[in-house]
Amino acid sequence: QVQLVESGGGLVQAGGSLGLSCAASGSIFSINVMGWYRQAPGKQREWVATITSGGRTNYADSVKGRFTISRDNAKNTVYLQMNSLKSEDTAVYYCNAKKPGAYGLGSVDYWGKGTLVTVSS
Repeated sequence: QVQLVESGGGLVQAGGSLGLSCAASGSIFSINVMGWYRQAPGKQREWVATITSGGRTNYADSVKGRFTISRDNAKNTVYLQMNSLKSEDTAVYYCNAKKPGAYGLGSVDYWGKGTLVTVSS
């Protein structure tokens, strides 16, 4: 099993910045992708950004240019730096880790409990 613990959420004014961290522990061997998702009130969970073990990053269009994902493999930690925050960024942010499924088929998802980010306008 993989345990993911997020930290860094809070209240910030629109236009401000906030950084999130996610520490992975447990059976972290073979985690190949880590990322962030978010769920706003009354909406479905949506993908925000991912980073591979090799450092390749991808971002949702809604956050591209404002958010930066990074990871420290030595610390088994992934980060999300959020700049120029907007009220629509208000959501619970969840850390995600993916490992290959059995026999290399598909993938297995692990989730943190989430951290709340509130952006006031």
